[in-house]
Amino acid sequence: MAPLSIPPLAHQPPEEALVSDSRISFIGGGNMARSIIGGLVQQGYAPGNLCASARRPETLNALHQDFGIRVESNNGAAVKGADVVVLAVKPQVMKEVCLSLREELAPDSLIISVAAGIGIGSLDRWLGAGRHIVRAMPNTPALVQTGATGLYAGAGVTAGEKQLAETLLQAVGTVAWVAEESLIDAVTSVSGSGPAYFFLLLEAMVDAGEQQGLDRATARALAVQTALGAARLAQQSADLELAELRRRVTSPGGTTERAIAAFEQHQFRQTVAVAMNACADRARQMAVELGT
Repeated sequence: MAPLSIPPLAHQPPEEALVSDSRISFIGGGNMARSIIGGLVQQGYAPGNLCASARRPETLNALHQDFGIRVESNNGAAVKGADVVVLAVKPQVMKEVCLSLREELAPDSLIISVAAGIGIGSLDRWLGAGRHIVRAMPNTPALVQTGATGLYAGAGVTAGEKQLAETLLQAVGTVAWVAEESLIDAVTSVSGSGPAYFFLLLEAMVDAGEQQGLDRATARALAVQTALGAARLAQQSADLELAELRRRVTSPGGTTERAIAAFEQHQFRQTVAVAMNACADRARQMAVELGT
């Protein structure tokens, strides 16, 4: 597979605008970093120009064995010479990590944070004023190149850097920019945490199918394929409202109509709204609790 094209950073000449020429370091080797790394490698990114650091040796060993990337136990060593640094650690340790990197980062490195609830103002204060920072809220389906990522660019981020961040995240799925940083909290509630909502629904559907007499493996296979098919149909029918797609499945007086009526009777929409508001509220609370 041919390498992806990606715009160069400001200090790179145009002829070096290949993704394999951009050195990208991940601080943190958890699920999100692994998802993005896996997607990039599957898309043809050169593993030799990827690096990740993590505290646990088993995490580093797995990343190296699975993807062939360079790994470091020391964050400073990981970011040395990096064009792009992806901060993929838990929000609770972000301040400590940023302070430790303050003197190690190259002055022209693009910083991409994938941590929920940590604002650019806090990151800039911890890393040193004037950093070019993009906040990203990807989700774990990035591992199978079907991720959804919201992006917000901080002050000073150039058009080229925005394009670089966009192309990087597009390697693992859909990308959408938001105009205000506060909207990243909404992105978190829609897509960042969204996969867990669907997994919960699938769990419930499989449990119900099993209670109705299906064996669990059959119920799981049918439920998962139905979710995949529904999502693909919605994606390929962008000119239609989701409500219209639902209506096309719902025959008057039929089985689907009865199921939808039961959902509505038990306030399905309100439950979803309450859950998503709780998610966004928690992201805002984390910014206050962890951003000082």
